Parts: sequence; structure tokens; C-alpha cells
Amino acid sequence: MSQSLLMPKATAVWLVDNTALSFDQIAAFCTLHPLEVQGIADGDVASGIMGVNPIQNGQLTREEIEKAEADPAYRMKLSEPKVRVAAVKRKGPRYTPISRRNERPNAIKWLVRNHPELKDAQIMRLVGTTKSTIESVRENTHWNAANLTAMDPVTLGLCSQIDLDLEVKRASKDAPAQAELNEGTTLLTAEEALARANARLSEQQGGFDADGTGHAGQTSDEELDADSVFAKLKSIKSDNDE
Repeated sequence: MSQSLLMPKATAVWLVDNTALSFDQIAAFCTLHPLEVQGIADGDVASGIMGVNPIQNGQLTREEIEKAEADPAYRMKLSEPKVRVAAVKRKGPRYTPISRRNERPNAIKWLVRNHPELKDAQIMRLVGTTKSTIESVRENTHWNAANLTAMDPVTLGLCSQIDLDLEVKRASKDAPAQAELNEGTTLLTAEEALARANARLSEQQGGFDADGTGHAGQTSDEELDADSVFAKLKSIKSDNDE
């Protein structure tokens, strides 16, 4: 992006009043017509504009002015800015070249197949498509579903690898927490709870004898009811206390 002079007319007013530069030199530096600069000097043009010092705003140096005053054929150049401000990104849907718009359904199919954790809004940001198109590709109801081929959107030039990795990382953040939440809210059935209680009781009693009979005189295959299990747990606890 080329650098442009700030407030060219105001700068021309200051140069006319404070330097010995020719009209052509001022016109070339301020991108004005020489006759317009002459009108500024005569007071016919920009009479109400206050001059702006280009040295103070860092767009011109005193040495450059002195060099131009010594040589009427010399044309002054803008100074390099000390601070460069990044251009503001335009908000809105991602622009996709016309030659690549037909490839978006193929990219959607690839994303849905290889990254099912991605949300529709993320796919829309990556490919620049609509939610209805994503649903039609996912449900195989797209008008051209028979001819669609899953293709990497990075290879197609629809998005960058950095953008894709970022969206995948964002989508995978909530996956482990959701899995733990689902596992923690699952309730055990009565049979599973009784089986776990039997296993814990067997571990506390020291396992089974060589003939397969437990210390309590019951076989490992024999089912225990809930009352007997809790009674034995209480007796074990009392023995430990003694």
C-alpha cells in the first residue's frame, strides 16, 4: 500500500508561507496543479485553510526542504513513517472467487467427514457458504450430491491451513468436558450396583479359596441379595474397629 500525504492543501499552504520552494515543487509534493499552488500564494485558493507543518507530522524533513530549495529541479519525497498501522479487516462474509465457488460443496463434504466436531458457523467462516448448503451436503440432499467429491478446502484455496487449524482447535476444546459430563450423569442399574458391591466385598474378604468357595462359605457364582451384602459389610467394619 503506497503512502499518501495527509491534508495536501493544508500542507501546501504551510510550504508556501514558510519555504522558498517553487510552485512546481510544492505542486509535485502535494499532488496539486501548479496553478492551484499559485492561487494559494495569491490568496485566491484555500484562503480559510490553516497550514499544517509536514515536519511535525513526520512526513517531511528539514534537510529535504533545504535540498529542494537549493535545487529547483529536485522533487521532495515523503519520509518513511515511524509507525505502521495495520489495515483494518473488513467485516463480512468471506469473498470467494467465482472460479472456486463451485468447489465449496466439495470442501463442505470434506469438513463434515473429517472434522465432524466443527459447527455450522465455523464451516461458514472457513468456506464462505450458507447453513442450508451445509445441511444439504450433510444429509446428502444437495442437488449435485451424486457428483460431489470430498476435497480439502486448503488445497482448493478456500481457506488457509492456519484458519482451519484454529477452528478445529476451538471445536475440540468442549469435547472432553462434554464427555466427562455425560459419563458423570449416567446412573447405574440395580444389578450393576449389586455387582460392584459384591466385587468390593470379595476384595475386602481376601478373595476366594482354592476350591472356589469364599470365606463366607458361598461360591463365586452364587448371587447375594442386598440385605446380606450390607450385613457382611457392617460385620467387616466392626471387626476392623475392634
